[in-house]
Amino acid sequence: MKANHYARVRRMVLICMIAVPVIPFVLSLITGFFYFSRSLEMQTRNTMRRIVTDHRQAIESFLSERRRDLALIGDTHSFEALSRPQTLQTVFTRLQQRSPAFVDLGVFDANGMHVAYQGPFHLAGRDYSQTEWFKKVLDQGVYISDVFLGFRKVPHFIIAVVVHQNGGLPWVLRSTIDSLMFNELVKGVRMGKTGEAYILNLNGVLQTDRRSGGGLMEKPQDMVEPANATGDIHTFMGKPPGEGAYLYTTVWLRDRQWLLVVRQEKSDAFADLQAAAYLILLISIVGGGGITAVAFVLTGRIVSRIEQADAERDRLSQQLIGASRLAEIGEMAAGFAHEINNPLQIIKSEQAMIGVVLDDFQEGREKPDQAVKELKEAVAQIGLQVSRCAAITRGILKFGRQNDPQPQTMALKTFIEEVLAMVENQATLRGIALDRKFASDTPTVHADPVQLQQVFLNLFNNAMDAVSENHNGNGGRIAIFTESDENGRAVVRITDNGIGIKPENLKKIFSPFFTTKPVGKGTGLGLSVCYGIIENMGGTLDVTSTPRESTTFVVRIPRAAP
Repeated sequence: MKANHYARVRRMVLICMIAVPVIPFVLSLITGFFYFSRSLEMQTRNTMRRIVTDHRQAIESFLSERRRDLALIGDTHSFEALSRPQTLQTVFTRLQQRSPAFVDLGVFDANGMHVAYQGPFHLAGRDYSQTEWFKKVLDQGVYISDVFLGFRKVPHFIIAVVVHQNGGLPWVLRSTIDSLMFNELVKGVRMGKTGEAYILNLNGVLQTDRRSGGGLMEKPQDMVEPANATGDIHTFMGKPPGEGAYLYTTVWLRDRQWLLVVRQEKSDAFADLQAAAYLILLISIVGGGGITAVAFVLTGRIVSRIEQADAERDRLSQQLIGASRLAEIGEMAAGFAHEINNPLQIIKSEQAMIGVVLDDFQEGREKPDQAVKELKEAVAQIGLQVSRCAAITRGILKFGRQNDPQPQTMALKTFIEEVLAMVENQATLRGIALDRKFASDTPTVHADPVQLQQVFLNLFNNAMDAVSENHNGNGGRIAIFTESDENGRAVVRITDNGIGIKPENLKKIFSPFFTTKPVGKGTGLGLSVCYGIIENMGGTLDVTSTPRESTTFVVRIPRAAP
């Protein structure tokens, strides 16, 4: 029973000692990690946006400078001059010196005829009037194409400008841009191990290749949908088919004709966050293990102290019960002496009668048969009275013995009869009638008989004192009832018609050292000890009283287990 109790205490203390520090510890870690992850994620996204912004400016500047270079040639040279191969070669050489990104240079008349060309291919004399780029440059004045194959069947893109001079017909300057140099410019982004940049057109076709796979004019299976992208800079998470998650940042180029895409694997972009997560996990494991270890050590010490305190309390409780029992014996000493004195008087009378019978027998005044009969009767009476004295003595010794509690299953009705036998003679001498009414269904109980005897002896003695004070040897009654209640507990009611208890004393009646008896008549321990004994058995002890009329003590004790 106590082992189970201490096991439950150990579990509760251990749970509290672990839960109380662990809950705020875990909440702190979760809160800190949440705000740290948000901050790091925002910082990573902002870094991506800044890189994309800078990269966009670099690409736009590159295209603008190439466009201005062609416009400057058109402003400083006439159509006729540039149509001459020698002049065009000189201009192209200077153009390449200014920027090696130019691959070739061509001059077109208003009808789309390629009148002069300087570069690695033989394109002069071709008619471009029906090509899409020529129509758009005449319409827009400046044109930067998507990557296309053209007559040369090689992926490339061009920059073309329209030149108007002296009110004459417009003519066109066009140059092919070095795709390798442009690729290196676009792919120049370096972020971690997996960061890369590439350009898509409105149809989602690559205008530059990318490090993770995908060549010019291919359409990658990405989550990016440039035709539906909105806003200036757009950052989002995406997961291409068959690949891991990526952090994407996109921005429009060339008046929303090209989409610059910068992406980085999520695990790479948030590597610091992953490292922080591992560190927090390590801290959680170490901290949780430390808290658990300390909790186990402290729980063991606390429960050990509780066991020691309970043992000390039980020892003091037993000493208090013993003191109360000795006090009861002292109060009952006069009654016990009277009970023993009666058998002794009878024994003395029988002894005198035996002496008379023997004298008569010796002098011949008594017949042998009659003498033997009278002697046998006297010896039997002496034996009966000696047994009676022995029973009284055993009861006193049993009641006064201070052994450890030894609970056992007992029939409550029989037990109460035995206790009543110890006080019945005193009740008779005081003129008090003892009424018994024991219900047949009174359950058995599991209790220490010595302690239970102390409870009922105290209640019976208190009842007799109260009755004697109220009736003075005439008309006193004590009724003892036993039954079972609705919960199956054994119930003993002791009702007397004594002096009763004042209402202001009812609340203090079970307090240690509280008594209404005169000095020398009571210790104030009896009812307090009785209350503790019944409570330790798992029962209850209650009292109700009407001053100058009656008092009822009700003892409820749990039924013995089958």
